Amino acid sequence: MGTVCVEIAVLDDRRLLEALDSVAAQHRRPDRVLIAASTRTPEPLLTEAKVRAPGIPTDIARFPGGVVDARSGSLALLREETTAFLDADERAPPEWLERLVAPIEGGSAEFTAGPTRPARPPATSVERYNTLLEASIYHDLVPRSITYVPLQNTAWKTSVLRSLGFDPRIPYAEDHDLESRAARSGSRGVFLPDAFVYHDQVDSSSLYRWARKRYRYLVAMAMSLLKNGELRSRLEERRPPVAHPLRYVESAMKPFALVHASVRWRRLRGATDG
Repeated sequence: MGTVCVEIAVLDDRRLLEALDSVAAQHRRPDRVLIAASTRTPEPLLTEAKVRAPGIPTDIARFPGGVVDARSGSLALLREETTAFLDADERAPPEWLERLVAPIEGGSAEFTAGPTRPARPPATSVERYNTLLEASIYHDLVPRSITYVPLQNTAWKTSVLRSLGFDPRIPYAEDHDLESRAARSGSRGVFLPDAFVYHDQVDSSSLYRWARKRYRYLVAMAMSLLKNGELRSRLEERRPPVAHPLRYVESAMKPFALVHASVRWRRLRGATDG
């Protein structure tokens, strides 16, 4: 059995403490917890977090920017053989880590992923849509391609993760870009339906906040698809629509997001090439 680090990236979210409680209760206890925190994370929260998983070494590292920047900056600090990612708004059942890392430690995969389940019944229309959307991703998309799994419940052979890294040009869809490059390089990814975590959607209850966040993600996802040469195949995909009125709002945003992404990616690629 090798060494395992659980990394939790955080901006400003007290649910981090519940996430750490769930890590402390794992049957397979990690060798270390790394909290990759934004410099905007309140110091009192990190002080509480430092002692939340007794008996498990807990390191805290701060990085400028948001959660994506923290994940990227933390790569140099990873030293265990396997790294598992959990989000601050998630709670893991006791069997989670054991199930998630088993294929990597057994040599049958370089990265693994599990689904999310709602932490509580959705209370608003936005929360209901996000719950249905996540279920659709894991039911309809992930079985077709492991590159569709969100990073928030994945484990990686650390040497593979560090060799691939995160592309800072594609925040908010860094998981799709990472997984696409991993699959293209020959790394094996495995989806594990039983390695689920509970996801709390409460921060998505505002319609305006949801629309802004979703549009930002659509732009980033389109940029990743353009970068990895997958846009045509994605546009040709057919999957059952999410049975919620907000799917029409998202559908209306997609053409604008694609144009925005095309212009932005052309500029970024030009600047890099130059």
